[in-house]
Amino acid sequence: MTTRSAFKIGDVAKQSGVSVPTLRYYETLGLITPAERGDNGYRYYALTVISQVLFIKKAQALGLALDEIRQILDVRDRGELPCEMVQNLLAKKIHQLNTQISQMQTFKQELEAYQTQWQGLTPQLSEAEICPLIETITP
Repeated sequence: MTTRSAFKIGDVAKQSGVSVPTLRYYETLGLITPAERGDNGYRYYALTVISQVLFIKKAQALGLALDEIRQILDVRDRGELPCEMVQNLLAKKIHQLNTQISQMQTFKQELEAYQTQWQGLTPQLSEAEICPLIETITP
């Protein structure tokens, strides 16, 4: 074990706010610096791993997926600033959100139309139907 490696996996989990299995998963994906194994078999992580995990959490808070975060880290590992890539990823996310918002607004309007249409109706129970209101919908 070198002096660079100071934290056991449980310590990193506590300080970074992620679970031990999550840390192992991040390591498997290459998102964090791999642990060194001590003579006792324990994983020891470099001090930088906590900041790496915190970066991952911040990037996830922006809606970035782990594969997108991996791409950002790859650019940084090549010695380049990934800020333009991040801007492009965020622009793509914003476009996706605008599309989803539009679809949800349309869906909301459809539901409101059904609600208005069904007000004042007195459905009758029949053996062939489960809910006469829903039965009026054309898929």
